[in-house]
This record gives sequence, C-alpha cells and structure tokens, in this order.
Amino acid sequence: MTPLPIDLATAGVREILAGLAAGDFTSVELTTAYLERIERISSGGPRLNSVRCLNQDALKDAAASDTVRASGGELGNLHGVPVLLKDNIDIAGIPTTGGTLALEHNVPATDAPVAAALRRAGAILLGKTNLTELANYVTEGMPGGYSSLGGQVLNPYDASETPSGSSAGSGSAAATGLAAATVGTETFGSILSPALANSLVGVKPTVGLISRTGIIPISGTQDTPGPMTRYVSDAAAMLTAMTGTDPEDSATADNPLVGTDFVAALSDTALAGSRLGFLANDGDEVYTRSLAMLQARGATLVPVTVAEPVAPPILSREMRRDMNAYLARIPSGPMKTLADIIAFNEAHADATLKFGQTLLIESQGFDLADPATASAYEKLRSGSIGESRGIIDGVLTENKLDAIVSNSGTIQVGAQGGYPSVIVPAGYLVAGRKPTGLLFTGTAWSEARLLALAYDFEQASKAWRSPEEINPSLFRNAVSPSIS
Repeated sequence: MTPLPIDLATAGVREILAGLAAGDFTSVELTTAYLERIERISSGGPRLNSVRCLNQDALKDAAASDTVRASGGELGNLHGVPVLLKDNIDIAGIPTTGGTLALEHNVPATDAPVAAALRRAGAILLGKTNLTELANYVTEGMPGGYSSLGGQVLNPYDASETPSGSSAGSGSAAATGLAAATVGTETFGSILSPALANSLVGVKPTVGLISRTGIIPISGTQDTPGPMTRYVSDAAAMLTAMTGTDPEDSATADNPLVGTDFVAALSDTALAGSRLGFLANDGDEVYTRSLAMLQARGATLVPVTVAEPVAPPILSREMRRDMNAYLARIPSGPMKTLADIIAFNEAHADATLKFGQTLLIESQGFDLADPATASAYEKLRSGSIGESRGIIDGVLTENKLDAIVSNSGTIQVGAQGGYPSVIVPAGYLVAGRKPTGLLFTGTAWSEARLLALAYDFEQASKAWRSPEEINPSLFRNAVSPSIS
C-alpha cells in the first residue's frame, strides 16, 4: 500500500477530514492504515494490548463511506473517520464483554445509541478497546487496564506506569494513533484519569448529555460515555456527534445542548476576561507554568478551596439493579444477572479471580426492590448529588467563576455531582517525562465553555507530544511500518 500523506501518530480528526475531502486518500485506505497500525503497535511491536477486538465490517463500512463522498451525498461531521469504542459499549454483532470472561459471548443485536450516533455522523467503528474489568468495579486493588479476558493494557508513555482506569485501552489507543479518536466511559475518574496518564484530551460530560443505554453499567447516577482524543477540536467534533436524547435514558430528557456544534464554540481568545478558580499547587512544575500561561492569556486566577464530598458512595447500591437491567436487554446473552456473573467467576476462579470480586459481592447484597433498602438508598443518593453539586456551584457562584482549574483535584466531586470536566495535556514532568494535564470543571451543561477555555490553553501551550517522542525506546523494536 502506498504510504499515506499524513502521520497517523499525530494526525487528528481535522487533518483527516481535510485529507478525505481533498481526495488525498480514501476512507478505505485510511481504515486499512489504522488496522495495520493496530496490528503493529497493539498486537505486535511494543504490544500495548489496547485493542481487544476489531470490527470485521470496518473496511466494508469505509467503502460505503467513500461511495457516499464520491456521489456528493450528505456527509456527517465525522464522515469516514475511524474511531474505537470501549468494550463496555454495544456495537451490533460484536461481543460487549466489559473485559470479563463471563461476558465473552455477550453479543448485542443493536448498537448502543452512542454507537449509532457516531455511525450517523459518518464515523467508521473500527472495534473495541480493552478496559479495566467491568469498568474497575470488580474488586479493590485491581490494576488499571487489567481484565481477566483482555489481559493488561500498557501505558505507551511509560510501560512501568499505570494506563489508569477504567478506559485504559481507549487512552492507550488514542495516544498512539490507533484510531482518530476513541470513546471511554466514566463513573469516577475513568475518562479523566486515563486521559491524564496517556496525555490526552478527555471530556467527562454532564450526566445526561449522552445516552448510556447499551453500555455495561455501574451507576445510573454517575455513568457517562465521553470522547478521548489528542486535540480539543477532535473532542469537540466527537461530542457534537455523540450528544442527544434517548427515551430509554431519562437523564437525557432535559438535555439543553442537543444540536450544539461544539467545534464552532471553540475560541483561541476564550481565556481573555475569564475568571478561573484554581486549586493550590502540589509541587507539579508543569501546573505552575500552566497557571502562568492562563494569566498570560488574560484569565483572572482566583485561589479557591474545593471540599471533598463526605457523602457515602452509592455505586454498590446501584450496580445490581443497573447491571441486571443491561443484561435483560440481551435475551440471548450468556449471563442474565449480576449473580450469574459472580457464580461464573467462582466456578472459574483460576482464570477470573486473580484479584477477587469483593465489589461485585458487595453490590449483589443491595436489593433496591426491598422498600427499606430503597428508601435508605434514595436518601444517600440525594445527599451525594446535592452535596457535590453544592460544592462546585458554591465555589463558582461565590467567586463569580467561569470554571475551576486543577491538575486533577476536582475529579471526585465532579463525578459524584454528575458535572462536566475537560482535561487537556499540559506537558511532561522532568522526572521520567510523566504526562500531566490541566483540568477544567464547571457546572451542569457548561461543556461548550469548558472546551473553549481548554482550546485556548491548548493553542497557547502546544504541549502535546506523541508517545514515540516522549518514550522512543518502547517503539524502537516495533515492526517496520508499511504505511504512515
């Protein structure tokens, strides 16, 4: 195959769309190039193990995309762009496993709404990424990126460091350009943390911005999918395609951002005149430089303290109910209930229980069909959400802020409140070249503003570097490329 005129290690959605529009390459050629790159980097070479399985129809879908483009048909905002989805998101005809052996043969008949939305936007669904098993809610202490089915995902910036969980494969794959963009999911840091570890832009949206139907769940209160990319404009393009309402997901019913073009909302002057609360530095030299850059771009920085929520977590109380509801959507699936998964693991303990399943067992113990249990749960849920939202909104309102910035300090409170955050690469620590990022957190439905602020910072800092540049030794022995 003739080499493509772009470097997949660095090419983003904007560059890819320009090349497709100009006829520099077809979607079939691009998809083939990504498939070969996955074979070289995820399956072979440094063996990052970030991709669990491929969509056997990807090249057929790419050919159909090329036909539409050639005929002058209507093009979506991601037309012909290959993306990878975390393997807890349903794609019709491809197993959705959550990384657990119990669901190895769990094959949905239909796409999750978020997968369908990406198809409507013209994206090519390349396949599924590995993840921390069941979104890192099997047991305490499971390593980020490990699953009994998929094995261990590696961090391309430093294979001795965690790729973080639970969207570890999406993070590793996006960082190394195994697709133009990836989709992760978050309940409690599972987009933002792997984005930080893998030097990516990660968007953890307001709960309700994107449908969660057809996604293996932990918590209906906190779960959400979101994009993971190398550039803010790519994340904005993905979010534009993914945003919507879903009659099966009541959280989306009042979504005020349907139809928003998040790319059009980006601005390289967004920081000018903004007011940003910032958390104290913890010795991160890159964070110190990032704060100075925000000021240089015209932002007023206000020191703030953001309290940690004290309300007890509710994840274990929701998982049994929500997992059982997901499994009921797939009548032919191998598991019918969370109890079935626990029993399968116990029967195959040598293969499945290297680290145990304490969180699954704890979750099984909460039966929300019991009135007393349900009443106690509702009080805890209301308290958790109210406290976290009150913390964020209180800081924003009291200080007249557009957003709160930190290097990771608002992940917990944002997750429990269901509020949005955007993380953007900020640079690399001197010791070990470890990636670090700048996190913007806001109130509900403030994604457009957060993305604009992050974009302005990104354009000023130009901080992102590929794993090949930061950690060249890992890639030195990769199979010689035939493309890109």
